[in-house]
Amino acid sequence: MSHLLTRLALRRLVAGGNCGRYLPSSLSVTPGAAGAAMAVVKPWDDVAVVRGQGLGALVGQWRRMVSSVPEHAAPPEKEKKESGEAAVMGEKNDEMMVSSYWGISKKRIVREDGSDWPWNCFMPWETYHSNVTIDLKKHHKPKNFIDKVAFRTVKILRIPTDIFFQRRYGCRAMMLETVAAVPGMVGGMLLHLRSLRKFEQSGGWIKALLEEAENERMHLMTMVELVKPKWYERLLVLAVQGVFFNAFFVLYVLSPKLAHRIVGYLEEEAIHSYTEFLKDINSGAIENVPAPVIAIDYWRLPKDATLKDVVTVIRADEAHHRDVNHFASDIHFQGKELREAPAPLGYR
Repeated sequence: MSHLLTRLALRRLVAGGNCGRYLPSSLSVTPGAAGAAMAVVKPWDDVAVVRGQGLGALVGQWRRMVSSVPEHAAPPEKEKKESGEAAVMGEKNDEMMVSSYWGISKKRIVREDGSDWPWNCFMPWETYHSNVTIDLKKHHKPKNFIDKVAFRTVKILRIPTDIFFQRRYGCRAMMLETVAAVPGMVGGMLLHLRSLRKFEQSGGWIKALLEEAENERMHLMTMVELVKPKWYERLLVLAVQGVFFNAFFVLYVLSPKLAHRIVGYLEEEAIHSYTEFLKDINSGAIENVPAPVIAIDYWRLPKDATLKDVVTVIRADEAHHRDVNHFASDIHFQGKELREAPAPLGYR
């Protein structure tokens, strides 16, 4: 009977742990009275003879002896950090901090007064004081067929805008900025591709046009803080942007001089719209609310700046964009390429 019990115990030991082949040669199991098991372990001094233990205890002790994991180690499910993990989150100074596996981390940036810089979309060194003394009355008189086409095109585009927005200049400005930010991006992108194809420098014009697009986008981010667009205005933005982007892309490929001239006239219309905006603010038709914080930081306005101050600096920006695009068109009319003339970097 004892032989039968011993054979059953050995079979269960081998089948249950599926590791009978890893048993050390020094571990032997012999039959004992009443089916008890006795394990004799020779190599280790601290464990000499284990008597009277059941099969489960014996297997558990053997697994602890052959295991390479110390008893005090944390369970595997708690070890979630891997060397290839992209990012881990932690809390520091009551703020969520991100430590990147790739070594990318945000440095602490402060304002001049020592407070933390709140924006990720632009940095302090990208801010500036707008030159509001620029001549707002400059106008390029159409001289040839292309100039006349550009001028008439802009005047025709103004008709539906006047009908739809009338004197709602906040919504009008928001819509205009969604369009005004497109030409600089398209022009800069096409010049970038041309530079890659022809292995030549752009003369700084890629950066100049992308600066213009970024500046127009900041106008939009400011106006969104002041005017909350309705759902149908958002749909209109989608439609207008989709049509205008593709149309301007084709136009710039076919005739950069015409494309820049159209943008120059669009900026002249923007100056006119913002001038009317200021008239309504001065007359009280539009409340002169405090300026958004993003505008105060971007244009380095005083802390008590108002909507009037914001519209004034945006109008000055549009005047600078007018000059840049008319200048670019004049370069093309002279039969030259933009890279042959110095780009107006930082002209604002």
